[in-house]
Amino acid sequence: MILKPQDVVIVMKLVAIGKGEWSYSRMAGTLWMSPSEVHAGVKRIIKARLASVQRDCIIPNARNLESFLVHGVPYVFVPELGEVTRGMPTGYAGPGLSPFFQSSDELPPVWPDPDGEVRGQAFSPLYKSVPQAAREDGKLYDLLTFVDALRGGRARERQMAHLEIKKRLRPDAEG
Repeated sequence: MILKPQDVVIVMKLVAIGKGEWSYSRMAGTLWMSPSEVHAGVKRIIKARLASVQRDCIIPNARNLESFLVHGVPYVFVPELGEVTRGMPTGYAGPGLSPFFQSSDELPPVWPDPDGEVRGQAFSPLYKSVPQAAREDGKLYDLLTFVDALRGGRARERQMAHLEIKKRLRPDAEG
């Protein structure tokens, strides 16, 4: 079994949903994926122990997920950087991390998106539908930009992203 990049998007959507109810078809619609892709992804994240089934609910495993995001994702899902393009800010430039960083002359990382309002350096999203899904769910947007900071950020950006992910995965944990 090999995890796919969309599996990270799926498990982060589960984190964003929290204790809310969901269905495969509804999640597929909000992630712009097919229900079969979501179902297969959920099976993979359970097998990888990034989530578990508890009382007929699928719950992200906070400790395993945090460890995988910090120590695995940057090496497994390396981002491709591209040309200057229009898109949605990600990484340190995303809404969840941008308050911690001063703007510079450097172009921000962006997911290429024709509807995006920011010009920056193309940063490959984990899955092609990430910009659409993030536009519809602010919590998911923040989580995916934190993951991107881990994937392609500098040391301070990775550190801040790790702290923000920890806050959302384990609200009771001390930073």
